[in-house]
Amino acid sequence: MASDQSFADFVVYQIEKAGEITAKKMFGEYGIYADGKLFGLICDNKLFIKPTEAGRKYIGEALVEAPPYSGAKPSFLIEDKIEDRDWLSELVRISVKELPEPKPKKRKK
Repeated sequence: MASDQSFADFVVYQIEKAGEITAKKMFGEYGIYADGKLFGLICDNKLFIKPTEAGRKYIGEALVEAPPYSGAKPSFLIEDKIEDRDWLSELVRISVKELPEPKPKKRKK
């Protein structure tokens, strides 16, 4: 099932305090970026954030991990706290700090 544009817009709104947030459509789902860095996915109208040690500590006991799609590595599944803008923005900020910088794109010849 593909995700709805309205859900992607809602997620971007919820985490707008975490930097320059964009959602890019990918295969009927969405990649979520903060300041150009991919940190999460929206699949089947659910938010998944790449796991980091700081994110794991921040979430604590409420941590739920699941793969966003079949064959994918588990990510943090955000359900209960998706309405909490401040909490979610902080999770994104601390997670993005630990993620590697995107590799530069190669020029086509």
